[in-house]
Amino acid sequence: MTKKSHSQEGVNRRDLLQGLSAVGVASGLGVFPTAATAAAKPEKSFIECYTDPLSVPAGDEVGLHVSTSARTYSVEVARLGAKREVVWRQQNVRGARHPVPENASSHGCGWPVALEVPVEKSWSSGYYSVTLRDADHATSGEAFFVVRPAHPGRDTNILIQLCTNTYAAYNTYGDSSLYGGPAHTRVSFDRPYQGFREPEGFTASYSGWRKWEHPFVAWAERAGYQLDYAVNLDLEVHPEMLSQYRLVLSVGHDEYWSWPMRANLEVFIERGGNVAFFSGNTAFWQVRSENAGHALVCWKESYDDPDHGDPVYGTEHQKLLTTMFCDRLVGLPENHLTGVSFAWGGYHRFFEQVDVGEGAYTIHRPDHWMFENTGLKRGDLLGKKDQIVGYECDGCELVWKQGLPVPTHRDGTPASFEILGTAPAGLSTRDASIDRVADALYGRGSGKKHPQPGHAVLGSYTRGGTVVTTGCTEWPKGLHGGDKAVDRITRNIFDRLSS
Repeated sequence: MTKKSHSQEGVNRRDLLQGLSAVGVASGLGVFPTAATAAAKPEKSFIECYTDPLSVPAGDEVGLHVSTSARTYSVEVARLGAKREVVWRQQNVRGARHPVPENASSHGCGWPVALEVPVEKSWSSGYYSVTLRDADHATSGEAFFVVRPAHPGRDTNILIQLCTNTYAAYNTYGDSSLYGGPAHTRVSFDRPYQGFREPEGFTASYSGWRKWEHPFVAWAERAGYQLDYAVNLDLEVHPEMLSQYRLVLSVGHDEYWSWPMRANLEVFIERGGNVAFFSGNTAFWQVRSENAGHALVCWKESYDDPDHGDPVYGTEHQKLLTTMFCDRLVGLPENHLTGVSFAWGGYHRFFEQVDVGEGAYTIHRPDHWMFENTGLKRGDLLGKKDQIVGYECDGCELVWKQGLPVPTHRDGTPASFEILGTAPAGLSTRDASIDRVADALYGRGSGKKHPQPGHAVLGSYTRGGTVVTTGCTEWPKGLHGGDKAVDRITRNIFDRLSS
C-alpha cells in the first residue's frame, strides 16, 4: 500500500467498498467520526462506552468507561450465544460527558471508569454484551467484554479465541483505523466500537462478533457443544491456558496476529494440540501489541517510511516487522501455521474476482475423515446454497496431478497438508493486492508477477497435532443456513479433534 493510499483519499481494498451499493456498504473512510464532530455530539442524545479489561476471568471485575448526554442511564449485561441471557442490571447510573481526544483512535479516549461490573464466578465463559439506555429508552449505546473460564479446560476441551485484533483494526471511531486516517499505523482498544454505532457501515461490515462468530457459536451451543472463550490477546499474554484444551478455534475474519500469538499456538500444535481455522484472511498482517495490550501497531507497506516507518525495519528484530507475514523481510508465511494464505487465495464474488462463482467448494478427496457421513462424492459442490465461499479466501500454491490438486510446499505449506476442496479465487487490481502481494513475496522492484488465479482451499495437515482450515471467512453461513453437509463436517471436526 502506498503512502497516499493510507490517506482517506487513497485507494485500498477497503475504502474502494465505500459507496458500492453492490456490497451494501453504507459508509466508509471518508465519513469517519472525527474528534471534533464526536465532541460536538452533546447537541444530540448519545451514550458511548468501552470496557477495560476486554477479557476477564470469571470472578473479576470489568470497568465501563462511559460518556453520555443523559443525566442518568441504566446498564444491562447479557451473555450472547444460542440465546440471550441477562446476568446483571444497574439502574439510575449518574451520567457524565467527556471529550474525545484528537488521538482517540491511536491512544484511546482516556475516560474515567463510570462503574464496574462484578463478574460472578458462576458466569459461564462467553461473549457478554453491555447495553446502556437513557431514562426514556430513547438513546442507547453498546459495548462488550469476554469472560474467560475460572478453570480453563475443566468443562470443555474446546477454546474459541475471538478476532478482537481485527475488530480494533477496522474500528474507525476517532477518525482513523488501520485502513486510513491521520493515525493509520496505531489503533487503541480504549474507545467505543464504531460498528455498534453504524451497524451497516465500514467497521461492522468487515469485523465484529455479529457477522461470523455469533452465528457459529449459536450453532455450536444448539448442537450441544460447550466452548470456552478468549480474545486474540490472550494467546499472547495467557499462553498457559492453551495446554488445558484439545482444540482451539478461529472463526470468521481473523486477519491480525502478533508474533507471540503465532509462536504460542504453533508450540501448542507441536505438542499435540489441534486447531480449526473456520476463518479466512487469517494471520495475514503481523501486528505488535503496545501499552500492555491496549493498542496495536501495524505499518503495513509503509514500514520503510524514512520519517514515520516501523522502528524494527532494518534491525536485528526485523522478523517483527508489521507487514504481511508472507513478506520476505519477515520470513514466516502464515501457511506454516494455517496451511494456507490470502496471498495464494484472494477474493470470491467480491470486487471483480469470480463475480459469478458458485460460492462453493469442489470436493476432491471425499474419503477423508472430515467427510464421513456426508454422502459427498468427488466433484460435488459443498455449500452452494448458502454461499460458504465468498469475500476473502486463503489458498496455497498447487499443481494438478491425475486430476487432483497437490500443494507444491514452496510457499511454506506443511509437508503433510492435504487439499480436500477448492474454489476459484483471485487477488485484485482494484485494491492493488495483486501487486502488493508480489512485492511482499518476490521483493519490491523485482518485476515478478504473482500467478493468478488462486484458490480457496479446504484442507488439513498433522504436525504433532492436527490443523484443519476452511480457507474462507464464510463457513458460518452454512451452519446458520442449515446445510447438512457443512453441519456434519463441523461436527466431525469437533468430535475428532476435541476428544
